[in-house]
Amino acid sequence: MSLKIGSLLVLCVVFICAPQCHAGCAEVDSMTEAVAGESFMLGCISCKRREEVSGATTVDWHFKPDGTDESYHIFHYEYPFSTILHEDFQGRLEWHGTEKTPDVQIGAIFIHNVTYNDTGTYTCTFERTLFLTLGEEHVTIEKTVELTVVPEANRELTAVISEIMMYVLIVVLQLWMIGVLIYCYKKIYAENEAREARKALRETNKLIDPKDTCDGVHLE
Repeated sequence: MSLKIGSLLVLCVVFICAPQCHAGCAEVDSMTEAVAGESFMLGCISCKRREEVSGATTVDWHFKPDGTDESYHIFHYEYPFSTILHEDFQGRLEWHGTEKTPDVQIGAIFIHNVTYNDTGTYTCTFERTLFLTLGEEHVTIEKTVELTVVPEANRELTAVISEIMMYVLIVVLQLWMIGVLIYCYKKIYAENEAREARKALRETNKLIDPKDTCDGVHLE
């Protein structure tokens, strides 16, 4: 569950940093632990230093399986087309980076139906061309993700603490509400008692009138 929550958080960052919100671009590290049989997002973000400068970027992913020295090309993206380049990943990779513009800053991809053979080192490469006033500038940026595949998601300490705090907060709120209800009940009960006492006092004062009359004779 914590892995899914973490993936959702990374997805939120990805969409916040989409091309229509360039000014909010932030380079966030990818998660590194995937669950076998589920989907996993390989995060890769490279923000431009100057947002006002337009550019065009291609993104390539390479994979080096764990325990080997051989690395092979598995994915290529050049706006607006993405290409899966290795048979082991056919039908399992999906582009989840910047869309609707060649000025790519997010090069994330999804791996569907993760297997233990997907454990290894993934390298994300940005080949960026900046269109400056005095000419073009070519920049290459590389980022790596060390991916581990596990049978089930490991609960992170922060997730455990957050869950405990959530339950503590729920209990505290319930106790506070009970306290408010008791206070209100006591206040209403006391007001009713005071009102009844005042009513009884007025009735008593009416019965004990110092200017009473007896047989038509006024008594002082």
